[in-house]
Amino acid sequence: MGRRRRPRGRVVNGILLLDKPLGITSNDALQKVKHLYFAQKAGHTGSLDPLADGMLPICFGIATRLSAFLLDSDKHYSVRIRLGQTTATGDAEGEVLETRPTTGIGREQILAVLPRFRGVISQLPPMYSALKHKGERLYKLARAGIEVEREPREISIHSLELGEVSGEEFELQVHCSKGTYVRTLAEDIGEVLGCGAHVSGLRRTGVGPYTGMPMVSMQQVEQAALDGNEALDALLLPVDTALSDWPAVRLNADTSYYLKMGQPVVVPKAPTQGWVRLYEESDRFIGVGVVQDDGRIAPKRMLAG
Repeated sequence: MGRRRRPRGRVVNGILLLDKPLGITSNDALQKVKHLYFAQKAGHTGSLDPLADGMLPICFGIATRLSAFLLDSDKHYSVRIRLGQTTATGDAEGEVLETRPTTGIGREQILAVLPRFRGVISQLPPMYSALKHKGERLYKLARAGIEVEREPREISIHSLELGEVSGEEFELQVHCSKGTYVRTLAEDIGEVLGCGAHVSGLRRTGVGPYTGMPMVSMQQVEQAALDGNEALDALLLPVDTALSDWPAVRLNADTSYYLKMGQPVVVPKAPTQGWVRLYEESDRFIGVGVVQDDGRIAPKRMLAG
């Protein structure tokens, strides 16, 4: 039997709020950051198109086990929308398909149509998306000139606030549920206004609990890499910050032991429903649990032995 190969890289645990630059894919950004950290394990929590910049949380080490929770969380965007033109991709990178006049459309008209896009709405996923049809990514089919039938999906627009309006462009601040396609939102608003529209600029400003928080530029990561591992690790947030909007439950030695063994436990004064963060008496974060119907807390994803 051959020797087991040792993992390449160093053990890094934590979350980096990367400000992804324009012009590169989320995976390219991830691979570059992982290389700079020389990390054994890393993953991102939801792709941004090359056209988009902004918050791309990168999870290192045990934080990757919580990445699904960030993928499922709400997102915040600042989007710039160009009226009068529809494109093949719904953004400025696509071929212009149609140009229509925008005469008479200004702030008042835009404000008048926004209420119909707040709350729970139905969206048709765009062909230029990463969804799969019979095992093939939709964007690959779209590039081959193939369009397939898609099912509308329900998404939630929690808030939609109009910013600056300048000529044929305007800005929106969007707080939405996972699975929202901002390009589709822009196109749908343009159709209701009767002139068509596409996204001319998109920046993600928040993911889950990381809303309005400072981000780290790629240049800062590169500089920290020159200064050494201590400087790099100082850029990371603790793993449990990914769930900072969940209630915390602190366990005594007995309940901690049984939870780690996979058994539900009774914790006095614990929340009566929902997901919780789990901590030992020493305040060490050890995983996440969920409150069962009988009030006991069951382990769902344990990070520490």
